[in-house]
Amino acid sequence: MKLLRLFIGGLLMIICSNSFAQFRKYSNEFLNIGAGARGLGMGGSQIVSVQDGTAGYWNPAGLIFVKEHPNLALMHAEYFAGIGKYDFAGIALPTKNKDKVLGISLLRFAVDDIPNTLYLVNPDGSIDYNNITTFSSADYALLLSYSQLLKKTDKELLSLGGNIKIIRRQVGSFANAWGFGLDFGAMYYVKKWKFAAVLRDATTTFNAWSFTFTDREKEVLYLTNNDIPVKSTELTAPRLILGAGKDFKVSDKINIYAEANLHLTFDGKRNSLVSSNVLNIDPNIGIEASYQKIIFLRLGVSNFQQALSDGDTTNQKKVWIYQPSLGAGFKIDNVGIDYAFTNLANQANPLYTHVFSVKFDLINKRKRK
Repeated sequence: MKLLRLFIGGLLMIICSNSFAQFRKYSNEFLNIGAGARGLGMGGSQIVSVQDGTAGYWNPAGLIFVKEHPNLALMHAEYFAGIGKYDFAGIALPTKNKDKVLGISLLRFAVDDIPNTLYLVNPDGSIDYNNITTFSSADYALLLSYSQLLKKTDKELLSLGGNIKIIRRQVGSFANAWGFGLDFGAMYYVKKWKFAAVLRDATTTFNAWSFTFTDREKEVLYLTNNDIPVKSTELTAPRLILGAGKDFKVSDKINIYAEANLHLTFDGKRNSLVSSNVLNIDPNIGIEASYQKIIFLRLGVSNFQQALSDGDTTNQKKVWIYQPSLGAGFKIDNVGIDYAFTNLANQANPLYTHVFSVKFDLINKRKRK
């Protein structure tokens, strides 16, 4: 506990003492993509029902449901026809005290082979395509999670959890950043209803950026009227997510689960369903139908916002758009495989993405016997 208090205190001191810090509405957006095809197939509605190795991402309080054996979750997805690659790995580790579970999650989102045209034009004004090189822009995050069960009866369940986030962002050899933050989550199940809350970036997550340019690069930037950055600190404001879910038993073999999440942000006006300078609300809705808890079908919708109509040549007509998704999965013994199909832009030129993920219960065969 002393180490955790020192960490939190140091984090707050760094944030408060940095006069160059700036809040960014869309800072660390790679941490808002999602984790696991189940969650993405349900439109990101997961903070109430997550109970596996992806819980460290969605809601660390859900790790408590991993009881007997460690659960490993892996996911790979490619966005924009393979330009952006997103990978996730998470593991939930039960302790000898079954009321406490640890978690470790790793995320990476990267765009590779970005053309560097800094030296495309020679000093004499001629263009030389041989001067084009490539670089990568990659974002990494490590989540260290902890969950504890506080109450469990036949009718009620209450658990709490938290994350320590360590962020690494790198843009070629030009820029890199280290970031730190904290998340907190809670789950409360009562009778047939399930509720949850997650406070992401609770203490305000920060990224401390540093930049490195050679003398030649600085000269080119200067001659092309570009600013030469030195250092900066980027802040991510807290985000509160509230969720509710309920199971509907159709028969002994068929069950339908519905969940809704509300993302509440307070950092100025955003393009969301409810938008204001004080409060923004962005809903996620998901449904999952299961057959004997072996076969699963999922639907979801999220990311409601206004955009210019594709067919409007005056660029004045706005329409509501949203991000639909669907998915499927099955579980046999200790292995679960999930698939999600989601649309990143639902107008005339949709950007579809296929997402696959797999989950394993890491069963010790000797103990099993």
